[in-house]
This record gives sequence, structure tokens and C-alpha cells, in this order.
Amino acid sequence: MIERVELGELTRPGEEWGGLHARVEPVLGYVVRHAGVRVLFDTGVGEGSPETDAHYRPVRRGLPVGPEDVDLVVNCHLHFDHIGGNQRFPETPVLVQRKELAAARAGGYTVDSLLDGVRYEELDGEHEIAPGVVVVPTPGHTEGHQSLVVDHGERVTVLAGQAYDFAAEFGTPYRPWLDRLGELAAGRPVRVLFAHDRDLWEGTLPRPR
Repeated sequence: MIERVELGELTRPGEEWGGLHARVEPVLGYVVRHAGVRVLFDTGVGEGSPETDAHYRPVRRGLPVGPEDVDLVVNCHLHFDHIGGNQRFPETPVLVQRKELAAARAGGYTVDSLLDGVRYEELDGEHEIAPGVVVVPTPGHTEGHQSLVVDHGERVTVLAGQAYDFAAEFGTPYRPWLDRLGELAAGRPVRVLFAHDRDLWEGTLPRPR
């Protein structure tokens, strides 16, 4: 089972998304219960930077789950709008690509205080959490960006985070990791869900040649 959770909203200036005007975007997380594991994918909009708040004018909503409800947290990347609730899970492993954590800790990347008090588990590439639940690197928005692939048997769901900003953009421009998603899907229907777009992408990914 995959449950979408509404974690807030951001107002993103037009120059940041390629539009003429500012755009109000949802901030979405996902609770995954599959193959005996409970995973929270992203934790919402963090606090701690008045400058960032003035720029994005965030609206925050609380997480509907707590430490007793999840076994793992997966962040697609470590920008402030994806890790705001991480500190609510101090004993829960938070899976992140090693290069992503290094970039965040170097400064000027996120709200630095949000990185403290978190039990990171650093990954170097793909990682199987449980049968049919796989973290896949999907660089682009950031070098250490990652997505979560859930294999339901007859179909596959990809929690893409911000691998693409909007469902309508999925697959364009081409990114090499799309081939890996095609391998994992093996010709089956694919549903792709996003961090800042309620729309979804559905289709079949081509298998790599």
C-alpha cells in the first residue's frame, strides 16, 4: 500500500520553474507499506531560516505518522522542503546517498540545522530495502537525488521525488537512469508519483536495448 500525505505548500518564483509567474506547489510525502516494511518517503517543509521562508512563503502541515509507525525514512534529497520532519525520527534510519549528505553538510545547500539529530544510513548507489522495494539513484535535480521503486507484481510504482518537477515532464529530457527504471519494470505498467505535483504519470517504460 502507498498513501500520499499532504505536507504543505511552497510558492516557487517563476524563474525557478521556467514560468512567467510564481507557482503554488504542494509538498507531498508518501507512506509505503510493502513486503513487511514501513517506509516514509520525505518528511515535509523544515523551519529555521527566515530568509528561506520569505522567499518560498511555505505553508506547513504536520506528519500523520510518528516513529512507531515507520521502520525507515527515505529522503529523495536533502533540500529543506523534503527533510523538515526528519528530526521527529531520531532513532529511525534515514536513507540518503553519500554524495547527497556530503553536499548538504558542505553548507549553502539546505537549512543546516535540519541535518542535526538524524540517524543517517549512507548509500552508494542502488539499495534493496526489502523484496520489491528498491532505492534507485536518479540524479538531475541534485547529484545525490534518489527515488523509490515499489514492485507490486503486476505493476510498478516509482516515487520520483523531484527527479522531474512535474508529471507532464517525466522522461523529458532523457536521463540515463530511466533505462534502469525500465529494467526494473520489465515491460509492466508503471505509475510515477512526485513530490511537488499531484498529477501522476502512467505508462510503460521502454526496456533498454
